Amino acid sequence: QVQLVESGGGLVQAGGSLRLSCAASGSTFSIAAADWYRQGPETPREIVATISRSSDTFYTNSVKGRFTISRDSSKNTVYLQMNSLKPEDTSVYYCKVLGRDSRIYWGQGTQVTVSS
Repeated sequence: QVQLVESGGGLVQAGGSLRLSCAASGSTFSIAAADWYRQGPETPREIVATISRSSDTFYTNSVKGRFTISRDSSKNTVYLQMNSLKPEDTSVYYCKVLGRDSRIYWGQGTQVTVSS
């Protein structure tokens, strides 16, 4: 059974950085593509970044130039490097992974809080 375990969230001051990780378990599982989403306390879940099968990356406008999505296939892990964090980045961040088995998996979410 495949599980996604997220880590790296926390409390940081504005202007700081965090790196989120999303590690997929399962000896035969591998990641085809992945997204990071976020959801604030009173906002709908929104997509933040995507990495495609060919490793093309896409970002929502509000994080362009500050966030970087990447993956390490040898570790079955997807990352979200977040720099120059702003209070409005405060949210629960979720990874969504498309496996090479064509199934979609979600992480449990990790809280990111940016203080002003």
